[in-house]
Amino acid sequence: YLTHYLPVQRNLSSNTIRSYRDTFKLLLIFCRDEKGLNIAKLTLSKLDKKCIEDYLLWLTDARGSSPSTYNQRLCAIHAFFDYVMTEEPSYMEHCLQILKIPSMVAPTPQAKYMTPENLKLLLSMPDVSTKKGRRHLVLLTVLYDTAARVSELVNIRLRDIRLDFPAVITLHGKGGKVRTVPLMKQTAGLLQGYLQENHIDLRATPELPLFWNGRRHKLTRSGVTYIVQKYAEMAQELSTGMPTKISPHVFRHTKAMHLVQANVNPVYIKDYLGHADISTTEVYARADNEAKRAVLEKATAHLDLPKASHW
Repeated sequence: YLTHYLPVQRNLSSNTIRSYRDTFKLLLIFCRDEKGLNIAKLTLSKLDKKCIEDYLLWLTDARGSSPSTYNQRLCAIHAFFDYVMTEEPSYMEHCLQILKIPSMVAPTPQAKYMTPENLKLLLSMPDVSTKKGRRHLVLLTVLYDTAARVSELVNIRLRDIRLDFPAVITLHGKGGKVRTVPLMKQTAGLLQGYLQENHIDLRATPELPLFWNGRRHKLTRSGVTYIVQKYAEMAQELSTGMPTKISPHVFRHTKAMHLVQANVNPVYIKDYLGHADISTTEVYARADNEAKRAVLEKATAHLDLPKASHW
């Protein structure tokens, strides 16, 4: 299931497969430690609806899993028993009982994003007088300008970059999806300087990652997160208006929100972000507080409300 069906037949990403793997690893730990079962002799018949429900309850109570994590684990379990049902029809009733376990209802979290002023402050934090600072500035700028997921950013290779006009970067997203996004002139200029400073030839080393660590291997997701949080903390010391938690994904939300505020067609934003459904993109329009304020002010303009006093 994990080594052939998911990667070959379903063509799921390595990150998704790891998430599924971790779900079943935790399930085995639960069966061993909480149920007292010998996992070397564990059979499907013992993984009944009651066992799975107890496992999900254990995730919430003992491990403090959030509703989104709960639903993610349940989704992995549903996918597995759906697979079992097709491979072994004799387990159909057994699997159907587990597939009936409902997801946990959870409020949709509002997208966190930075205002243009906050973004400008954060991008001014790297020390551009040093080589490392210039490299980090390029990384943060590309992260924002492309609205890339952190997994997409670390997988950018030199063959994915075209700096000739019009400059673009090709991103390899979830589920093997590929999209090409345009770059602003400033970003293309920063990338050109970055490549020249590091004596990188796009054509000579097409498989080299754009951002690498000390061992010349591509940066890890945690490496990018460390860089982002480092400069976010510096910016937070200078401004109380900065969001309290800034992750690499906040840059993606920020780019999407800025596109919404610029009245870009939602269809274009959907393609830019690589969303499968436009309803996902509409989340940003609903979270645009500035647009809400402008509409409310316009709606109440005729009321001639009292103006603020000099004090």
